[in-house]
Amino acid sequence: MVKGRNVEIPDHFRVYVSEKLSRLERFDRTIYLFDVELDHEKNRRQRKNCQHVEITARGRGPVVRGEACADSFYGAFEAAVSKLESRLRKSKDRRKIHYGDKTPVSLAEATSPEHLERAFAMPAQDTAPAEGQVDLDDHTPGRIVRVKEHPATPMTVDDALYEMELVGHDFFLFHDKEHDKPTVVYRRHAFDYGLIRLA
Repeated sequence: MVKGRNVEIPDHFRVYVSEKLSRLERFDRTIYLFDVELDHEKNRRQRKNCQHVEITARGRGPVVRGEACADSFYGAFEAAVSKLESRLRKSKDRRKIHYGDKTPVSLAEATSPEHLERAFAMPAQDTAPAEGQVDLDDHTPGRIVRVKEHPATPMTVDDALYEMELVGHDFFLFHDKEHDKPTVVYRRHAFDYGLIRLA
């Protein structure tokens, strides 16, 4: 749906909008409406950014919006589509099920007797490893198998959120600059975040 506030929209612009937005449906098949609104900035001082375009994507999930200003409606529309595409891509990546080794195990499967036997079964040892050699097959559950260290540079919560999104993890440990305490920021449901601080 393309509409304008005191702006007359030509047919060729409507065709251009529909072609561009049809490509974004690959990120979310549940989107049933793209609401495009065009507005002209009346302030003469804003001549370089006088054309304003706002795109709202409505689907089964949360509403996703992208807006931009430019000297022409085409330029503003391109910038708004770019913002909307990055937000839809981010939303799709959060919903994605990772197949293979990263597939989460269901609770019923994890508590089944067969799975518990496999998880806690001790491997049979035929020969002892030579002195100074590590036996890779000798793995017992409950051991610490990896340690990561990173510099504890004091940062704000916003910086920590940015770093967490950058590495793609669901949590991030950092030194809170404001409270001067070790803090963990973590991702919750519905695109919210949580904080855990040591007292």
